[in-house]
Amino acid sequence: MQHISSKIQYRIYTSLEELTAEERNLVLEARSASVKAYAPYSRFRVGTAILLSNNQIITANNQENISFPEGLCAERVALFSASANYPNETISAIAVAGNSTLKTTDTPITPCGGCRQVLAEYESKQKSKIKVIMTGITGNIITVEGIDNLLPLRFEME
Repeated sequence: MQHISSKIQYRIYTSLEELTAEERNLVLEARSASVKAYAPYSRFRVGTAILLSNNQIITANNQENISFPEGLCAERVALFSASANYPNETISAIAVAGNSTLKTTDTPITPCGGCRQVLAEYESKQKSKIKVIMTGITGNIITVEGIDNLLPLRFEME
C-alpha cells in the first residue's frame, strides 16, 4: 500500500483592488452576467467571464429548466460558446460569480464537479493552465492556477 497526499494552492483576496486590472474586469463581467441568469427554480444565479488569448471576453450565465437537470451551468455555457466561436483561441482565465435572489452571496462560488471536469478537458486540449477566479457578489475572491488545484484526481485519457 502507498500513502500519497496531495496539496492544492490558492490565493485569497479581500478586495477587487488586490487583483490585476484584467482579473478585476473579469470579476465585474462575471458578476454582471450573473444578474441576467435564468434561475427561477433555485434562485441561485451564476455568471462567468472567460478571457481568451485574443483578449476577447465571453460571458454567460446558468440556464435552468423545469425538467431538472436539463439546465446548464454558467461555466459550461461559456466554455462551449468560446470553443464553438473561437476554436483556435486558448482560454487564459475564467471568473465565476454567484448570487442569490434570497440573500447577498458574499463567499466565493466554486465550479461544480462537472464544470471542473470540462475545465480539465479544455486545459488538456490547449496544453496550458486556466486561471480560475471565484467570487460571490461581494466578499473575498479566490484564485487558482490550473484545474489541478480544484480537481486533482480528474478523469483523463491516457
